Amino acid sequence: MSERFDCAGCKESLYGRKFIQAEDGAPHCIPCYNKAFTHACAECKELIQHNARELCYDDRHYHEQCLRCSRCGRSLADERFTRHGTALLCNACFCSEFSSTCVACSKTIQPGSRKLEYQGRTWHEACFVCLGCQQPIGGKAFVPDDDGHYCGPCYENKFAPRCTRCKQVLVTGGVTYRDEAWHRHCFVCAGCGVELAGKQFTTEEDSPYCVQCFTNTYARKCEGCSEPVTGFGEGKFVSFEERHWHQTCFACSRCSASLLGVGFFPEDDRILCRDCSTLS
Repeated sequence: MSERFDCAGCKESLYGRKFIQAEDGAPHCIPCYNKAFTHACAECKELIQHNARELCYDDRHYHEQCLRCSRCGRSLADERFTRHGTALLCNACFCSEFSSTCVACSKTIQPGSRKLEYQGRTWHEACFVCLGCQQPIGGKAFVPDDDGHYCGPCYENKFAPRCTRCKQVLVTGGVTYRDEAWHRHCFVCAGCGVELAGKQFTTEEDSPYCVQCFTNTYARKCEGCSEPVTGFGEGKFVSFEERHWHQTCFACSRCSASLLGVGFFPEDDRILCRDCSTLS
């Protein structure tokens, strides 16, 4: 008596019949194998037979003839296609209805290709280039201009102000003096080199000086106290015939009365109030 060789599904004998061995090694007749191991087509709902070409997309299975473009009906078996909502569209239908046109080259931007969008306009990534160096900008920072766009380095080289002293580009911050731009670390005292940004300073022969260097080098001496007259901390000063006084020091040489706002009379190297001048 021969050994039994039955279908693992319906238990009928497989002698003289076609069968398929499942992954676990169990033999199945064709109907049982199709029922147990094949998928239902997502489009027509029929089983996809073991000997039919099966297409799979997004965890759904299709007969070859059932996977079609929702617009034109073309088979998508060997075509590029895109899902839009619940619809599957061939590349031609999707592009004609939904794809953007590149501002630079006027060609359609294909689904899945890299693109850049800015202010409602679209470019191929390779077409969005800097006006200066003509290199693709990609995901780098850029600056818009009337005629196009510049990458950061090209914009700085073309438009950014340059420091009066070192001639390098000022990226951020800086100091403006006499309509000239300076780096903060470049705007320094011509005497001691200390940074002058945010500090009191003055100029002599077009060079900036801190208060201390100006006082030591250029300030005139007060006729009254012999201290430097700078016009800084001590306020305004008075000048007469190449001589200078702090306002607090501008007084009668004889009685020491303040001469601010009143008439005075010079006498040799002295200045006298009206009363003292009549005593001379």
